[in-house]
Amino acid sequence: MELAPIAARVVAYHENGGPEVLRIEQAEIAAPGPGEVRVRVAACGLNPVDAKLRAGRSRIVLPPPVRVGREFSGWVEAIGPGVDGLALGHRVFGSIGQGCAAEHLVAPHGSLTRVPEGLDLERAAGLSLAGQTAWDALASQPLQPGDTIVVSAAAGGVGGILAQLAVARGLRVIGTASPANHDWLRSRGVEPLDYAGDLAAALAAAAPDGIDAVFDQAGPATIEAALAVGVPVDRINTIATDASAYGVRAVGRGPVHPPTLDALAALVVDSTIDLPIEARYPFDEVRAAFEHLERGHLRGKVVLVVAA
Repeated sequence: MELAPIAARVVAYHENGGPEVLRIEQAEIAAPGPGEVRVRVAACGLNPVDAKLRAGRSRIVLPPPVRVGREFSGWVEAIGPGVDGLALGHRVFGSIGQGCAAEHLVAPHGSLTRVPEGLDLERAAGLSLAGQTAWDALASQPLQPGDTIVVSAAAGGVGGILAQLAVARGLRVIGTASPANHDWLRSRGVEPLDYAGDLAAALAAAAPDGIDAVFDQAGPATIEAALAVGVPVDRINTIATDASAYGVRAVGRGPVHPPTLDALAALVVDSTIDLPIEARYPFDEVRAAFEHLERGHLRGKVVLVVAA
């Protein structure tokens, strides 16, 4: 049977600005081509990069109109030629460049994977972009069990996953976060540190024998404090600010890698990684969802729920 396009509601913006520029509008979603699948979206994970792109604060410039959202979960509803290993109705999660905040989307087969039993679709929606970013950033540093690292925004989407991955790999993890998240961090094996005040002095007191690597998700203050206590520039990685201004590294997520997504999902299922949902918003309340995201001080993910 020949596949046909379908109509769907999507979240888009036609100019840069705050959450008020977001619109829900009708669009045509293509039939999947060779190597592609069409997904009925269950949920979309929201990320700070989505807000930066919309506000025009990213070095990446996208011509309008721009469809919103870079990670998703849902059900396979159509399969293009040349796709093996998937069937209609399979639960999947993954990431595409833009357009996950939608009722339906088309994705390359290599950009998604199956959702395992024991993982709900809302948490799966917030795992692929943040999870692989954390995985790839951590893998960029040559670390050994027993090494001491610092993770900023350690209760957030990327930082929370990175900190827990590091604990699971036998690293000592110092995580900066607001006091409201300190008990949660301790429960995950992370040593919490308040980022307010003299951060360099706090880091020096927490790690008098030195820091082996720093992973920044928060911005310049973390990098400046790390440099002040003598962390080498090649042992500092940021995804939150202009790395070239400090000479540090900027390793984020590489190409979507389904085996990595499978490994991350398994770690969530066995509770090695706790992936909290900070807030859930229905599709029609996308502006409120972004307002929540952009207030910061999150524990885990903000998720846009598209379909039950």
